[in-house]
Amino acid sequence: VQLVESGGGLVQAGDSLRLSCVLSEGPFSRYTMGWIRQAPGKEREIVSAIRYNSNHTRYAASVMDRFTISRDSAKSTVYLQMNSLKPEDTAVYYCVADFMSSEQTSSFRDWGQGTQVTVSS
Repeated sequence: VQLVESGGGLVQAGDSLRLSCVLSEGPFSRYTMGWIRQAPGKEREIVSAIRYNSNHTRYAASVMDRFTISRDSAKSTVYLQMNSLKPEDTAVYYCVADFMSSEQTSSFRDWGQGTQVTVSS
């Protein structure tokens, strides 16, 4: 599969951004989709995931109640709506996918190229 992210950018604290990721060359409905972020000097973090063919989701504690993941099967696209952004949300955000996995998986096989999100204070 191929994953192509978009929507990153530079925003101020408190602003919102929506990341999008299109999956191609694969059956989107069969893939659990997620977002993983990597900030300099910090461990990689699974931000959120949504199970294949369902609305079962998971969120990192650090983004709970601020971020929302959703999927649109008609567009083979997963979204991450990020509200009330904080400087500590600054990272490269990777779209990830794994075939027919639980949303609780910690291992995603397929990765996008990443999109930078920078939140200024």
